[in-house]
Amino acid sequence: MRIQFIILLCLCSIFPASAAKLAIIIDDIGYRLTDEAALTLPQNITLSVLPHTPLGQKLANDGHKKGHEIMLHLPMQALNGKALGPGGLTNDMSEAQIKQQLQSAFNSIPFAKGANNHMGSLLTQMDDPMLWVMQSLKQQQLFFVDSVTTKYTKASDTANQLGVPLLRRHVFLDNDVSPRGLEKQFKIMIQRTKQQGKLVAIAHPYPETIRFLRANLARLEANGIVLVKTSQLFDDINLATSNQANPTATLK
Repeated sequence: MRIQFIILLCLCSIFPASAAKLAIIIDDIGYRLTDEAALTLPQNITLSVLPHTPLGQKLANDGHKKGHEIMLHLPMQALNGKALGPGGLTNDMSEAQIKQQLQSAFNSIPFAKGANNHMGSLLTQMDDPMLWVMQSLKQQQLFFVDSVTTKYTKASDTANQLGVPLLRRHVFLDNDVSPRGLEKQFKIMIQRTKQQGKLVAIAHPYPETIRFLRANLARLEANGIVLVKTSQLFDDINLATSNQANPTATLK
C-alpha cells in the first residue's frame, strides 16, 4: 500500500492535474527557406501554413513527420487592402467561390486539422462570408482559431451557431522581435496562461523568434505550464464527431 502511494505521488508530480495548457501557433509558413527553422522547435508547437506557397506543402509534410500539428493559415481580406496572396478570401466572392477557394487551400496543405485567419480584419467582421467558412469547416470536421485581428470579429458567433470548435488568440508574441520585446510578451504569455488555465499564442518564423523560443520554452514547465498541440485545448471533445448535438467549444 505504501509503495502504491509513493508511485501515485510521483505520477502527480510529473503530470500535475492543475497544470495550465498553452498552445503556440507559428504563422506565415511557406514562402521563405528560413521557415524551415520552425521545424527545430518542439513537436507540440503548431505550424500554420499559407496555401499555394512555394514551400508550404513540403514544410507541412516535414512538420507532420516530426510530430507537429498542421493548420491552414487562411488569407482573408483586411481593412487596409493589403495584398492577400494566393488562396485569399475577399468580400466580393460568392458563397460558391469562398467554399471552392477554401477547399482548394486545404487541398494544398496536407494534414491540416484546422485553420486560422491570416489578416482578415475586414472579412471576419462579415456575417455571410464567415458563415460560409464555418459551414465548410463543419462539413470537413475541422476547427478554427480566430487570430482576432479585429475586436469586431464574427468568427465566434458563427462557429457557435454551427457547432464548429473554435479558439481565440490571446497573445501575439513577436510584434516586436527585439530581445526586450520578446521577453515582455513571453512574460505576459506565462502570466495569462497561469491566470486563465488555457491560452493560445501566435508567433511567426522570424529568426529572432525561433532563437528566443528555443532558448526559453523550458521556462514553461518551471511555471506549471504544459505546451500542447492546439487541438488539445478542446479537452475531451472529439473533433471527428463535432457535428453531433451541442459539441461547441469556444475558448475566449
